[in-house]
Amino acid sequence: MGTSRHRRWRRKIGPVSRWLPAFARLSTVLLLIALGLFVALRVAAPYLITTGFVRSGIEDALSKWTGYQAEIKGDPVLEFWPTPRITLNEVTIRQPRESGDKLLGRIESLSADFSLIDALRGRTSFHEFHLLRPNLALTRDEKGLIDWSYAGLLARAISGVRYENGAEVLDPALDAEIGAVTVEDGTFAVTDIASAKTYHFDSVTADIAWPRLSGAISAVVIARNNGEDLKVDFASRQPLLAFAGKSAETRTSLTSNLLTVRFQGIASIASLSALSGNIAVSIADVPALLTWSGRSIPGIGTLKSASLESDIMSSGNGLRFNDLSLSLNEASATGVMDLSTEPGKRPKIGGTLAFDQMNLKPFLDAFALRLAAGEAEDISGMREPLQLLDIDVRLSARRAQMGLFELSDVGASMIVTGGEAKFDIGDSAFEGGEMTAHLEATRRDFDGGGKLQLSIRDADFAALAERLRLKGPLPLATGSLDLDLQSPKAIWTTGLADVTGKLHFWTQEGTIPGVDAGTLRSQAAEKAFFPLSAAANGAFAFSRLDLHADFANGSAEIHDAHITGPAQTLTLSGVVTYQSNGLALSGSLEATDPAKAAELPLLPFFIGGSWPNPLISPVPLFGNSPHAQ
Repeated sequence: MGTSRHRRWRRKIGPVSRWLPAFARLSTVLLLIALGLFVALRVAAPYLITTGFVRSGIEDALSKWTGYQAEIKGDPVLEFWPTPRITLNEVTIRQPRESGDKLLGRIESLSADFSLIDALRGRTSFHEFHLLRPNLALTRDEKGLIDWSYAGLLARAISGVRYENGAEVLDPALDAEIGAVTVEDGTFAVTDIASAKTYHFDSVTADIAWPRLSGAISAVVIARNNGEDLKVDFASRQPLLAFAGKSAETRTSLTSNLLTVRFQGIASIASLSALSGNIAVSIADVPALLTWSGRSIPGIGTLKSASLESDIMSSGNGLRFNDLSLSLNEASATGVMDLSTEPGKRPKIGGTLAFDQMNLKPFLDAFALRLAAGEAEDISGMREPLQLLDIDVRLSARRAQMGLFELSDVGASMIVTGGEAKFDIGDSAFEGGEMTAHLEATRRDFDGGGKLQLSIRDADFAALAERLRLKGPLPLATGSLDLDLQSPKAIWTTGLADVTGKLHFWTQEGTIPGVDAGTLRSQAAEKAFFPLSAAANGAFAFSRLDLHADFANGSAEIHDAHITGPAQTLTLSGVVTYQSNGLALSGSLEATDPAKAAELPLLPFFIGGSWPNPLISPVPLFGNSPHAQ
């Protein structure tokens, strides 16, 4: 049985063993012939191919591609090992003189591989281009397109490409091989016709893979602009459509130390009418980015970092951001936003953002900056993006911080239109109570000024005083506050002395620590004046507090503040200079129940000095004066 299997294997292997040596010999011969031809061509090529022939061929190729005229001043260098390659020095590319003699640029050294077989047949074809220190001048026209070609093959391909059945279609007569293009230490100047600005890029390094005009492209470009290194990654299966300003599938990213942008989807470099895809933007240092871009906005230092990630698509006359994730400093939000760009109107940002936790200060700063942008032209000499935008955004947050204040369950809105801006907190929980607020600024009614309206109901002011670390004898109670302030100056430049307005503060029962009514009376009976701390061995209990004040010229004028206790009532009126903590108040202490006036007679006094330990000077009653006696 084992012998029969062995015979069967020998019958199968036998034929293979007969033809295998013949195949090996034939393969070896063919390989040797090919190798001999390869070496022979490399040895004979310098004698069969002239430098002038290849040079004129690449000159014609450059002129064919760009439509410009290529001029070569330096001596060309031919190499044949390991691949045939030509290097041209001092290359200038310009329009023909009869067409304007416009200079596209100069290239210190241009090298390219060429086909040896085609050269021996009297034709030239090139690939694998390498440009050393090119200096090119490009133009971005009014449509947003780069006009760097002049009636050449590339220009004809861009103008002749069309979109059919979801694909890029190019006539075979316009198609051509390109290969790989590398750029080393280049310098580009791009002039934008619309803005009349010229952007300079130096230390440019590029690696471009584009096998054919009708094929896909991938490119990596590294350049330096205004002292900052930038890296651009670009890939598209429809590059000619993209260069023509039409909608094309693209994958693009911009990376630097200040800014990172990534987009993948369908876009056009000339229009936003058919945009769709996913975008992500991250700014590590907003003030530094503005400085790098040559812009300056007052007060921007509070907004350190920002990031955005969203699905984006064209919608009517604007853009819609779905599944938006937004981050400002440490605050993160999700929501939906719209950017509308109706003809004849300012672009407008609208939508809703929901935060789990947020800091309101960056939004208030942005609110102020939108108005400050009107003055920014005097600072930076240019119009700012904030000045060109209208805003209508709804905000919500489970927790929010505004300076030292903490809010919860916040519903707010920011509306900016023309020269007016309004920020409203429609509802929020604050220190156990509720708070609403309205901040408004305008460049017309108040000549760049603004106003603040604040309403607090049933909040724990004892906890608020502790949170703010306020010193001195202050009322500790659950209370309410109405505040109405305004300033004739721009709100981002307003100081305490510029504020005018009114305040109404009232509370339920509470205490004023550091004020003992009995000690106050005994000290007044014994001394002509004494510090408030001398009566600090107790607390003044009250059942109600009611205070009205006006603000102007850096001070608050108190109108008959009544602090009603079970036995005695404290009344205050006068001026508080809050810039220097100075006090000039008249006060009195009297019995709450008129029937007890004999037991607790009226005690008038004057309060002067500075907070938190002013001096108290009793004021003698006329009937109790020495002259009356």
